[in-house]
Amino acid sequence: MIITAQQLKEQYSKYVDINGKIARDVKKEKLFPLVKGIYETNPNTNGSRLAQFIYGPSYLSFDYALAEYGLIPEAVYVFTCATFNKKKIKTYTNKFGTFIYRDVPNNVFSYGVMVNVDGNYAYHIATPEKALCDKLYTISPVKMLMYGKEASNRKQ
Repeated sequence: MIITAQQLKEQYSKYVDINGKIARDVKKEKLFPLVKGIYETNPNTNGSRLAQFIYGPSYLSFDYALAEYGLIPEAVYVFTCATFNKKKIKTYTNKFGTFIYRDVPNNVFSYGVMVNVDGNYAYHIATPEKALCDKLYTISPVKMLMYGKEASNRKQ
């Protein structure tokens, strides 16, 4: 279960040193930090369920989603996520994996995103088509090769 530092402060209000109690729980592996101020209580949670809480707004997309749908043969070991208006690629690593966030255009961010529910977790993931469009947006255009008479004239 995801829990914030604010929720923990309320839960631990009887303790004199609340931050010390949180630090002890992290050390005892009762809490697992995702990013500053956000924790997970279950060490076996799949990282895909946590991605949108680490940096957001975001949804799973790009290589991760394409691999989930069986559209690429490569194994993907990072959680790749789409976000918008951030202007740079962000990477976070924690106990649950490596999470990479990159921009897509603002005006298409919310299209083609599904909400999946897995037990107590709800997470956002791109549809197969959306994941492919997001991936194509991030790669450089392929230069056209010229064939035939025009190509031979250009070589000279």
